[in-house]
Amino acid sequence: MMPADQFLEKAMQKHPKHAKHTKHTKHGKKDVKHFRTIWISDLHLGTPGCQSKRLLEFLKATESETLYLVGDIIDGWQLKRRWFWDQTHNNIVQTVLKKAKKGTNVIFVPGNHDEAARQFIALDFGGIQVRDELVHTTADGKRMLVLHGDRFDGVIACAKWLAYLGDSMYTVILKINQIFNHWRARAGLPYWSLSQYLKSKVKNAVSYITKFEDALADEARKRGLDGVICGHIHKPEIREINGIIYCNDGDWVESLSALIEEADGELRLITWHDVMLQPQSIEVKQVELLV
Repeated sequence: MMPADQFLEKAMQKHPKHAKHTKHTKHGKKDVKHFRTIWISDLHLGTPGCQSKRLLEFLKATESETLYLVGDIIDGWQLKRRWFWDQTHNNIVQTVLKKAKKGTNVIFVPGNHDEAARQFIALDFGGIQVRDELVHTTADGKRMLVLHGDRFDGVIACAKWLAYLGDSMYTVILKINQIFNHWRARAGLPYWSLSQYLKSKVKNAVSYITKFEDALADEARKRGLDGVICGHIHKPEIREINGIIYCNDGDWVESLSALIEEADGELRLITWHDVMLQPQSIEVKQVELLV
């Protein structure tokens, strides 16, 4: 199966202005975007579906005081079935370790796909703290529960065999989606997510997501916290649920998204496109205005 990045590259070739910006951007101090905190999850390193090149670009183009890795960083489920690990995956691990060495507070919260790491909870490795869950306090005082979220997934908790089946089906959907997007890229059309479309249209999927979000918001409320930050369901979101702030940082298989905290405590979602392509779009508009 062709890595997902290659399909994005074909699309970028249809838009040379964006491709040029991405290829030649230098990540010097003035080019790097600084945030107080960054949350990323569901990278699924060890699978062809991981958009590893885009993730590596994102990590090199951003800096933060704290970097949370909110589970499913390495996909142990898929690696057990079929080994896939290229140099870019190595580079991502090395980049994170380098951030920790240079002073970034890196916290790894294991998920269900990398659940083997839960045996190391409360330990530190190479400057990376392994924690089951924790409370993050934003610059403006909001207290946010941080956890992967799989324990609030009824399928994972009650029928793990069904979760494995669902994971296999999701892999098939990704393969179909990549073939479809191969032809979209040749036509100069942007990436389109079949799985995200199905999640938004299939009634049971919508109900599942809503129950998951409500359960996590309820847990934060029971603990007297202001909100919750999680991953797991590959659906980036920030919304208020009965007075509780629910945040999901998305994934790096399709959404290419992260949750960030600004210096003043504001929480918002950003994507690889925001970090790598937006500056070029602004430059193009300025040139057009001058002409």
